[in-house]
Amino acid sequence: MCLIGGALWIVATALWHLTWPALHPGQTWPGIKGPEWLSYANGLASFALWFFIRKSNRPPEFFLTVGLCYMIVTCFCIGMVMHWGLPVAETLTVQLSWIGVVVLIFAAILPVEPRHMLIAGLISASMNPLSMVLTHVHGLSTLDAIRAGVLMHYPDFLLTLVGWAESHVVTRLGRQVSKAREMGSYQLGELIKRGGMGEIYKATHRMLARPAAIKLIRAEMLGTAEGESADLAIKRFHREAEAAANLRSPHTVELFDFGMTEDQTLYFVMELLQGVDLETLVRENGPLPPRRVIHILRQTCESLAEAHEQGLVHRDIKPANIHVGKVGVRHDFVKVLDFGLVKSVHQPATEDSLATAVGRTPGTPAYMAPEMSLGETVDARSDIYALGCVGYFLLTGHLVFDATSAFQMVAKHLRNDPVPPSLRARVDIPHAVEAVILKCLAKNPADRYATVIDLSNALDATRLRPWTDEEALASWRSFQPPAVVPPSPAASDRAALAPT
Repeated sequence: MCLIGGALWIVATALWHLTWPALHPGQTWPGIKGPEWLSYANGLASFALWFFIRKSNRPPEFFLTVGLCYMIVTCFCIGMVMHWGLPVAETLTVQLSWIGVVVLIFAAILPVEPRHMLIAGLISASMNPLSMVLTHVHGLSTLDAIRAGVLMHYPDFLLTLVGWAESHVVTRLGRQVSKAREMGSYQLGELIKRGGMGEIYKATHRMLARPAAIKLIRAEMLGTAEGESADLAIKRFHREAEAAANLRSPHTVELFDFGMTEDQTLYFVMELLQGVDLETLVRENGPLPPRRVIHILRQTCESLAEAHEQGLVHRDIKPANIHVGKVGVRHDFVKVLDFGLVKSVHQPATEDSLATAVGRTPGTPAYMAPEMSLGETVDARSDIYALGCVGYFLLTGHLVFDATSAFQMVAKHLRNDPVPPSLRARVDIPHAVEAVILKCLAKNPADRYATVIDLSNALDATRLRPWTDEEALASWRSFQPPAVVPPSPAASDRAALAPT
């Protein structure tokens, strides 16, 4: 409002300069008078107030009070400009001034208490009679000027009552929005990320003040292509969320709560993490040293080992779903994300997970095991294939296969043999590490490691010197993560030919 007000004061005065000769032909230019100086002064003061508000760290309540004061001062200046220097012969007529319009605009924008808006609006509407007294307009006495001002400008007082009712509507809608943004015991904050099935927001527990992240699955995603009822999808959601909530590995993102809002939006409440996902890390920092890759993959194996032991297959292991950051005093600490849409190997083959039920093919083509693409039975070895793709990407900065479409990517994973990572990396990759990655990428599940424990042992058997906490800390000090913004479909999704 300050920015718009400042611009209008200056533009309106400039336009008055341009139109005056046409409206007063043959008359001598009056020169710059008091009202014009007042307009320029209010315009500059509005810009100064806008700059102060943008830079200040005062609480929101302070600025709402400033907004009401700014409205009153603006209305005073409008009244002074309107009545400055009017001759005695000027006819006194009932009129609607800009003061009433300004009160209506502020009532629609400032989310203040309606009674505060009413008081400030009545004071603002009184600026016309006050200006008539101060400028001695029409040669009237003080009492006559007040009486005449109220009679002339009573429409402004009526609009103030309209603004009061308008403020009631605005504040009520604000409370409804705040209530709608409450998920269980959590209050939604700023948007972190937007994805294919919903959004992720920062959140705070209303009583514990514990920071968290809330993942929302939009209500429209619950319908299926076959018109299946949303009730069955909701049952799947609860079943899969309960399974994910039972995972206790320190390398699995912790699930605090889950549920459904009144408008049937599903939500997961998870721990809020410090750091970045592997997709961002590699895109911003380049390929990682083999020792660091082994350090990350072994932690990921620890997370998946618990899930596989409980009969859960992740089905969407990819760099964007593996987070590294600081936990306590440790850096490069891995957290595996998106366990809310896992599939149990004990489910009947004909029963899909929530992800499939809402029309989403689980997995990302660039990291999808061949048996998943063919619709065959998946198990722990499908996640091992995806881990091999992740390791390949971390070592080389490239996907295992380059493709221009999801179908082409799937076809290459089905038919083509991967180029050894040592031929595409900018650093030396030990033969033992390369052999582990290529075994994970075997087309036939039987040719891969049987379990992630076997994979972790194989990574340990490469005999590379362990990645230390000191090296991890040094790496993070040299890495400047990008600002957290709500992205459009992420570059990671485009690069990996996002879930179809």
